Amino acid sequence: MLQMRPNCECCNKDLPPGAQDALICSFECTFCADCVNVKLHGRCPNCGGDFAPRPTRAAAKLEKYPASTERVFKPNGCAAAD
Repeated sequence: MLQMRPNCECCNKDLPPGAQDALICSFECTFCADCVNVKLHGRCPNCGGDFAPRPTRAAAKLEKYPASTERVFKPNGCAAAD
């Protein structure tokens, strides 16, 4: 089950479970669309993989299966993977 991380790892923007601009890699690294397109050029800085839109979770399921509250943030920002 997806963790549904609550923020962009690069800019710390809030990305609630229904965010339409949340993107994830295959390891669930989570970034906003702005960071992916402008700073990362479509590649995850952690694994070098590409991104896909993060699915949303139905509100009825969020009660039983809540999104993660653990924020992952890199205070120095992020850089594109080589």
